[in-house]
Amino acid sequence: MKKCIILANGKPPKKSVIQFLQKHKYSTLICADGGANKAKKLALTPDFIIGDMDSIKVATLKFYHNKSEIIKLKRQNDTDVEKCLKFAIQKGFQEAILSGVTGNRLDHTFCNLGIVIKFFNKIKLKLIAEGSLLIPYSGKVELKTSPGEIISLYGFDKKTKINSKGLKYPLKNIILPFGEKESTSNVSLSEKVFLKITGGVIFVVRNFNTAKPNALS
Repeated sequence: MKKCIILANGKPPKKSVIQFLQKHKYSTLICADGGANKAKKLALTPDFIIGDMDSIKVATLKFYHNKSEIIKLKRQNDTDVEKCLKFAIQKGFQEAILSGVTGNRLDHTFCNLGIVIKFFNKIKLKLIAEGSLLIPYSGKVELKTSPGEIISLYGFDKKTKINSKGLKYPLKNIILPFGEKESTSNVSLSEKVFLKITGGVIFVVRNFNTAKPNALS
């Protein structure tokens, strides 16, 4: 399975996180426009820099001129992160980890969370931010976990129903419409948690360091 990392212009993860991912088959680094500025600060060399180039610094462009493939796309009907995802899909990547997609712009954060849902059926996505790992799920899911691990679940509408096995606070045909109900800080009771999600998509949020041995294999 071809896997990549997409680094946007928000708050980046630590360099050690990127390096960990690169050692676990996420070998291609794609920067969304100003995400290249963050890559430069982290002393990382992107394979591709994609976007309308309105956020990348001139010095960064010059620095990566002969090191990375730079693709300028002027179209404004999608964000730079979406441009990167469409490029990844076109190049045959089946999975992407989004990073640097949260930060001091709440509107950008909401937009990027929406992109996870928008591209759910097109490419397998995971999102890393603030020490957390977010993965969207639908259908029958088996999570490899550690007993006592904190697992939070979030839905978006009243059509999506969730059943669980292996959680301290079980979900039995529960809906978690955004702004009304959520399952924050639920707890795994064993080494496996089973979910059945019907009628839509939910977000499962876990601690990155705790979950990475199981969720990124």
